[in-house]
Amino acid sequence: MGYIEDLRKVVGNQPLILVGAGVAVFNEKGEILLQKGSDGVWGVPGGFVELGESTEEAGRREVLEETGIEVGKLELAGVFSGKQHFVKLPNGDQYYPVTIAYVSKDIKGGELKVDGQETIEAKFFNLSELPEGLNPMIKNLIQQYALSIPQ
Repeated sequence: MGYIEDLRKVVGNQPLILVGAGVAVFNEKGEILLQKGSDGVWGVPGGFVELGESTEEAGRREVLEETGIEVGKLELAGVFSGKQHFVKLPNGDQYYPVTIAYVSKDIKGGELKVDGQETIEAKFFNLSELPEGLNPMIKNLIQQYALSIPQ
């Protein structure tokens, strides 16, 4: 059982502040790695930080768990928080995420595969051919990132 599950035993469904990490992974062709969650929404690999784990470690762990890809160096892309990100899950749990977003172009190894639970599909996409059902926040971040890439 993880930290969040243990905490939920104590606080129930009350709103929590939870820290997470997301990583936009780019291959040598400049394509972005996206994963389709069990909810059918495409986004970047990511998840919550466990006790004693740095956000960088959490980001690398989540990329590996969700896509089978191992990444090295991470560059900070931004920090996202606030009431506009509030989440209420179907089970009643509520939280305000603080998401540390990273970019990595440092693919160390691994093989693209999905866990079949959190991730049902993972694929590299050209920035001009992003999939339908893309998380709107992720789409906005990708567009901002694409504008900042020197041509």
